[in-house]
Amino acid sequence: MTVQALRERRIDTLAGLLDAYGREIQGVAYLILRDRALAEDVTIETLLTAFERGGSIREEAAVRPWLLRVAANKALTVRRSGARIANLSVLPESVAAGDLASEASDRVALLQAVGRLPIQMRAAVVLRYYADLSVDEVATTLGKSPNTIKAQLQTALDRLRLSLAEPIGVTLGEAHHA
Repeated sequence: MTVQALRERRIDTLAGLLDAYGREIQGVAYLILRDRALAEDVTIETLLTAFERGGSIREEAAVRPWLLRVAANKALTVRRSGARIANLSVLPESVAAGDLASEASDRVALLQAVGRLPIQMRAAVVLRYYADLSVDEVATTLGKSPNTIKAQLQTALDRLRLSLAEPIGVTLGEAHHA
């Protein structure tokens, strides 16, 4: 029904797309931009683009990947245009064992670590692991080869592991004696 409604350019299609995909589109945009207001703008622009050009989509199953591709590309364009991002540190210096907030702190730490990745790598991670697109779909979305995306994802995961690793509490000297 969505594809047909887009072809017919029915205005109620926008509300349907917003209900069905709005949170995910905004999530992808936010994870790339790290700015809620800009992510909302990208969401609106993505839906308007869908209304204007969505009639070219042939299959219902292609709507979601197409919308996420449009959102990611719009977010990357905004990012490249020099939009300023304020990075606010909201993590406590340390989390006590058994602290109920530790799970939330872990999420914030992960988001901050993803936010420190280079923009193209961040976009690949967001599209692959947040939007759950296949490597081939991420490659198509970002205009890269699947092998480039695989390499970016591997490098990103390695960086995230290093950045999020718990300090082991062993000095270099103690490690040599062990």
